[in-house]
Amino acid sequence: QVQLVESGGGSVQAGGSLRLSCTASGYPYVVYSMGWFRQGPGKQREGVAAIDTEGSTSYSDSVKGRFTFSKDNNKNTAYLQMDSLEPEDTAMYYCAARPCLYSYRPPNLKDDYRYWGQGTQVTVSS
Repeated sequence: QVQLVESGGGSVQAGGSLRLSCTASGYPYVVYSMGWFRQGPGKQREGVAAIDTEGSTSYSDSVKGRFTFSKDNNKNTAYLQMDSLEPEDTAMYYCAARPCLYSYRPPNLKDDYRYWGQGTQVTVSS
């Protein structure tokens, strides 16, 4: 099975930057696209960004222009560069993988993602 491990979270002042990493291991039976989700205290888990197998990215309106999703296929690692962070970005961030057979569906449907990392905490202070 696919295993995902996130890293790069931490505490930062508003306006600062962080880069999250998601490293995948294992031998999946199908090709997967990747997504980043986040969940703040007492809130629902929401989609933040997604990238397909061809490198095409999409973002939620709340982070568009501030976050950048990229990947390094050689290292089997995905990255989420987060700039101009705001206190509202404070949350546990999760990396997830979705079978490409769901490509026709919106990329922010968390139930479509088969594998999840354990999360990395991001805290932004004012």
